[in-house]
Amino acid sequence: MDIIAKKSLGQNFLKDESVLNHIIESANLSKDDVVLEIGPGQGALTEKLADVCKKVIAIELDERLVEVLHTKFVGNNPPAGGVEIIAGDILKINLPELIIEHGLDKTGYKVVANLPYYITSPIVRLLLETKYPPTEMVVMVQKEVAERIVAKPGAMSILAVSVQYYAKPEFLFTVFKQSFEPMPKVDSAIIRITQNMEHGTITKEETKKFFRIVRAGFSAKRKTLINNLSNGLQLEKKVVEEKLTSLGFSPNTRAQELGVEDWRKLIINLFK
Repeated sequence: MDIIAKKSLGQNFLKDESVLNHIIESANLSKDDVVLEIGPGQGALTEKLADVCKKVIAIELDERLVEVLHTKFVGNNPPAGGVEIIAGDILKINLPELIIEHGLDKTGYKVVANLPYYITSPIVRLLLETKYPPTEMVVMVQKEVAERIVAKPGAMSILAVSVQYYAKPEFLFTVFKQSFEPMPKVDSAIIRITQNMEHGTITKEETKKFFRIVRAGFSAKRKTLINNLSNGLQLEKKVVEEKLTSLGFSPNTRAQELGVEDWRKLIINLFK
């Protein structure tokens, strides 16, 4: 492989065969599944995905890697499943349009990918908030980010609340840095994010209100939830304190102590 392609966009390519197989097993794919892969790199995971599913739609930003992928999958010896390589930025393409073009708005699809670490959060948010979200995601992210996403009340963050508002995340297993070439400085992890089927009934207005309050609650990490909500929503501290107390939280409660359901209850109480 061209050394230029190998170092494209600072990517670290997964080389461990056992990890690749573990990812495939975790995805529980069938011959009827269509998989969206983001950042396929050199195509190691793409090749294994194509062997077990109906089709892989791989989106790659780096044009040099797109050439490598085309040679590998659209040449004379394509894999068992179909592979479509799309050159583009997942954050800039029209995702709903792409999904409709492939009929995935009706059949559904899964995401299996080693996500580019420098844009992990925006990609996860895009996939969860799009009009046609995947039924399930099995993705590799930095281990620290994985731990933040699956956090429980007491260690929550905006990222954790955002993901858990839309879906159920699970930490599956750690992928050590030695499994990559070149070797990164940190370990990674595989997580599963399963769509919350009830979320489709929530209105855009409710979602807007939810995140407005969550952003206010997390606005200053060192301050209490009462202070942050009072300042961010322009409410009297006494009113906010009464609402928190009615939910069983003390005046010293901080945003990281609340789970998604706590935020939902708080919204109802604040806007009675």
